[in-house]
Amino acid sequence: MSEPRLVVTRRIPEPAIELLREGGDLWVSEDDRPLERDELHEAVRGATAVVTLLHDRVDAGFLDAAGPQLRCVANVAVGYDNVDVPAATSRGVLVTNTPAVLTEATADLTFGLILMVTRRLGEGERVIRSRTPWAWHMFYMLGTGLQEKTLGIVGLGAIGQAVARRARAFGMRIAYADSRRADAGLEAELDAVQVPLDELLSTSDVVSIHCPLLEETRHLIDAERLRLMKPTAFLVNTARGPIVDEAALAEALRNGRIAGAALDVFEGEPEVHPGLLELDNAALVPHLGSATLETRTAMAVLAARNALAASRGEPPLTPVNPELLPEDD
Repeated sequence: MSEPRLVVTRRIPEPAIELLREGGDLWVSEDDRPLERDELHEAVRGATAVVTLLHDRVDAGFLDAAGPQLRCVANVAVGYDNVDVPAATSRGVLVTNTPAVLTEATADLTFGLILMVTRRLGEGERVIRSRTPWAWHMFYMLGTGLQEKTLGIVGLGAIGQAVARRARAFGMRIAYADSRRADAGLEAELDAVQVPLDELLSTSDVVSIHCPLLEETRHLIDAERLRLMKPTAFLVNTARGPIVDEAALAEALRNGRIAGAALDVFEGEPEVHPGLLELDNAALVPHLGSATLETRTAMAVLAARNALAASRGEPPLTPVNPELLPEDD
């Protein structure tokens, strides 16, 4: 019996590569760039398991190119909006993701962005680096404090909860909007109250987005919802770019409809709406939510372990479509 063919679509940390080398015939893309569609389909042909990145579109064409022997698509991300999970499930292909291991890093980055936009840290650094003359005085570059302010969390999953814990340490009140109510113990721990989304937007001083990208959350924050926010409020997005209508956000920031926004993710990533680039009240960073050495390594290793388990006919650690797994006796 031939050994499994394992494919990695872009360079990942070496500990994960070492694991995969031991598990079969390994192919890793030598180009540190996203593969074009035709290149991707050629690369996965005959694969038993494929380790994918968030820019790889896993659709019916991908699955057909890989062939009927494909057992697993191991996505190196907690989100899997790049994967057509129903199409994979219909072909008996397991899909896995990498939850939990990036929770704290993404929550740290989120809170860093909250401080960056409310205290105008990006603007301040640009002043220094541009050698613009400046002098301290009582009213120079005033920001907004967080104590006694309300943080509205859209999606109280693991990352949303971790952000809420950080916000509590800064003396913030917590509101959240979610399709499901958190259990009473968690609400008590966070002193959090569930409210409808529109109420959250109209009452929060900072709104932080942590919901998944689904068809119903695409442009969840559009022009109409931005008009609900206070003119003193800030929007932060570290989830997925298309959840926010960037054109509407740029207009709202330009017109002073809201005070500021901080984004780690973008609709047409890596492109950014040009209107946002012109605005000092927009803090922008290039998808750094999980970008620590420890976290990215842990994500890649988890994906590798998922791919190896599935290639051996064993249950993966974090399946997205567990209905494909045999039921325990």
